[in-house]
Amino acid sequence: MDLVRRSLLLSASERYASLVILFLSTAALARLLTPEQFGVYAVVGAITTVISVSTQEFGGANYIIQKTALADIHVRTAFTITLALSVAMGLALWLAAGALGSAFGVTGVADGVRIAALGFAATPFATIASALLRRELMFGALSIGNLAGNVCNAATSITLALKGHGFLAPIWGQVAGAAAQAICLVTARNALGLFKPSLAGRGDVIHFGLISSGVALINLAYATAPNFFLARMGFDAVGLYSRAMTITQLFDKLVIQALGPVVLPAFASQSRAGAELGPLYLRALSLLAALQWPFLLSVALLAEPIITLWLGPSWLGAAPLVRLLCLGSLALFGACLTYPVLVATGHVRDALTCSLISLPPSLAALYAASFFSVDEVAATCLLTLPFQAAVALHFVGRRLGLRLRDIAAALRESAVVAACCGVAAAAGAAAIRAGWFGPALGLAFSGALIAAAGLAGLAATHHPLLSALKAAAEDRRALRRPAAPVSH
Repeated sequence: MDLVRRSLLLSASERYASLVILFLSTAALARLLTPEQFGVYAVVGAITTVISVSTQEFGGANYIIQKTALADIHVRTAFTITLALSVAMGLALWLAAGALGSAFGVTGVADGVRIAALGFAATPFATIASALLRRELMFGALSIGNLAGNVCNAATSITLALKGHGFLAPIWGQVAGAAAQAICLVTARNALGLFKPSLAGRGDVIHFGLISSGVALINLAYATAPNFFLARMGFDAVGLYSRAMTITQLFDKLVIQALGPVVLPAFASQSRAGAELGPLYLRALSLLAALQWPFLLSVALLAEPIITLWLGPSWLGAAPLVRLLCLGSLALFGACLTYPVLVATGHVRDALTCSLISLPPSLAALYAASFFSVDEVAATCLLTLPFQAAVALHFVGRRLGLRLRDIAAALRESAVVAACCGVAAAAGAAAIRAGWFGPALGLAFSGALIAAAGLAGLAATHHPLLSALKAAAEDRRALRRPAAPVSH
């Protein structure tokens, strides 16, 4: 088994374990918190997430991964910059908590922002340790650290919610999870000397960080904007939209977040070795589309039973939003590859340009829709997400020498697989609506139909995903197989 495939398998195993934790904790919190409380938590989380990710990127997490010749002094400088930014941002957030609480007019928001600001203390340590582990493809240690953080987050959130702490419960959970993750990752890396302050070579780190953080900040501002725009309608609307996004993004948590830690190091490694990235990119597009399209179509068609079983009937108002968001997200089949490919080819500035072209018009559309209803906000994705995908494919295609016909050819078989799964999901949804099955049994029946249809589509088209799945199964068996005894 090659190192990249092993890394993918370890990363995927961690993400799937984390998804189980997410599923259980979300189900529990959905029954302990009201949509309004979820809405307040979503707004506080949006504020802190935008700031946190921008400090991570500016400080140089991806700089460490893509640096061709990385020395300890580069790591120490990246850590110092990340530490300084985290302290400054955390302090600013703490001081601004009162004003933010007054702006939203909800009791407890100020306390929530102050609690969230505490999490910035762990950010520089987790960011640098994680980047080093990713660069070295040490995904076993990274997986343990991430799992520890997720378990601590879920346990703290549910415990405090049971004690009646409302929307503050998941905020405390995030802080506790961040601390646990940082401790595990730093311990795994076992190189405390890398966390000594230094500013040597800071110009290189800052130059890369300015562009990288600009990309992250613009993308996150767009992703979190609905939470702020919808707040004028009330936090119920924010809560429904937030839960709809959680369901829509299940594919990201199942697949993209498993691939994410590996994609940039893998592309950067191939680029340093002088390999052609075009064929690798097209194969990745084909595999991703064959997974993403069937998943999103199935979730869109089965939104009601999924919500009833997972979140409870009180959240069924999110079903129309889920359908709209899933359909719009079909365009994002290659979104997770754009930034890694542009960075690996030495064109990180293109990633910023791409975001500056596609996201401001998308943000304007979101803002305009927020004056009408939450459904209109969700519906904007039917226009904005295909537009964003077209811009991204243009930039990547230009750098890799790919034409539209190359991309279309790579996606042909995936479209057939998606159509097969969509028909199966529609049949399952019809059976549930007809009253033949309840939500749980109906979803199990639908899942079996979708799996059978998907495998039939893969076999009929000789899709490369079929061989990839067989290889993954063999790799998993190889990991479980005991090592052969050493002969003397």
